[in-house]
Amino acid sequence: MELSKLFVTLLILQALIPSHSSIQAAPKNSNLFREYIGAEFNNVKFTDVPINPNVDFHFILSFAIDYDTSSSPSPTNGKFNVFWDSENLSPSDVSSIKNQYSNVKVALSLGGDSVQGGYAYFNPSSVNSWVSNAVSTLTDIIKQYNLDGIDIDDEHFQADPETFTECIGQLISTLKKNSVISFASIAPFDDDQVQSHYQALWKKYGELIDYVNFQFYAYDQGTTVSQFMGYFQTQSSNYNGGKVLVSFISDGSGGLGPDDGFFTACSKLKSQKQLHGIFVWSADDSKANGFRYEKQSQALLAIHH
Repeated sequence: MELSKLFVTLLILQALIPSHSSIQAAPKNSNLFREYIGAEFNNVKFTDVPINPNVDFHFILSFAIDYDTSSSPSPTNGKFNVFWDSENLSPSDVSSIKNQYSNVKVALSLGGDSVQGGYAYFNPSSVNSWVSNAVSTLTDIIKQYNLDGIDIDDEHFQADPETFTECIGQLISTLKKNSVISFASIAPFDDDQVQSHYQALWKKYGELIDYVNFQFYAYDQGTTVSQFMGYFQTQSSNYNGGKVLVSFISDGSGGLGPDDGFFTACSKLKSQKQLHGIFVWSADDSKANGFRYEKQSQALLAIHH
């Protein structure tokens, strides 16, 4: 009789103590490090960049653009071409770095700021024709280069947010459904036109987007740690539920720099379990300083808290 009473008491106590799973809904830190590469034709190679075996490492080839490759390029309505330094970052180079490091994945980024000195515009003729062309040409490039994911970095628009949303949302959805890619990211920054397009996309297709590469370096040079923390909270709210990654620019031309408190901000976010990863623009510029901040970023991400 006494044993059964004890058993009932234990059951009641167990019910009163919150289970581990119920308090695990808090955001989590990640050891994801991402780096854009190949846009500036500085002869940078995958093998130049230090890779810490204790992080998840994504190279992001920059850029594939739906423009033709003539001397004065024009839009091609979703027919993408390679505009990165494919001589130094070839399909065999991709295979080689992935074979050498089991923690490395390689993605390609779409769009970017410019093409041959002029703005690269997102300029579809229609949703259906753009999606059809984009799925076809990007599938070919992704398979040729043995890539794992895509990043959306359109920065100039000749289409409204709804058109952008459907084009990009359907593209990501189809590539994932066809098992062509395993992840997708977006790369917005704090500009009204840019945010209106990406937030519309996020609202409708956010569940398909794995990472938000928010360009924090597009804020003013000389950003303070406290300003940066405020910006991070604002963008986490704009992309609610998303893994918003923090970032710096190698040449120090904007945002919170690595020598000015960037790693202090990262440590604070890590202590709050909000450090979802770090990305860098770009390996092409970091080559000049020996990738010192890449090493520091990865070392911080690799520490388990």
